Amino acid sequence: MKLIALLLLFVIPTQWETDFENAKKIAKEKHQLILLNFSGSDWCGPCIILRKDYIDSQAFQSMAGENLVMVNADFPRKKKNQLSADQVKRNEALAEKYNKQGQFPYTLLLDANGKVIKTWSGKPEITVEQWTQEIKNICIANK
Repeated sequence: MKLIALLLLFVIPTQWETDFENAKKIAKEKHQLILLNFSGSDWCGPCIILRKDYIDSQAFQSMAGENLVMVNADFPRKKKNQLSADQVKRNEALAEKYNKQGQFPYTLLLDANGKVIKTWSGKPEITVEQWTQEIKNICIANK
């Protein structure tokens, strides 16, 4: 049974929560932190690299599944990638509160109440493993 759970962890990527209020509720219930990522998924090169090389990495996904509620505030530009009006409104509200400078990518680690613990502007300047360990250490320290 443990083997199946472990295999599923590597096969099924961490799910992104689309509603920040729901993410806070889940984080409180599970005693986890929230990773909020602002991205331009179809136009921002560093955002695409951050997602592909860091967030989608096996090391990060494994850690995130146990420690984080993931929220992506995406701001795509291409018509085919447009979000629902409700999602655009939610993402704009998050940007107004947490990303007034309009940085992309911009990643925040928040507690279950939405208080900022740590931020990263742009792609991390450290390896995936170092970044993953840094986040894991913060999660452990905040349990």
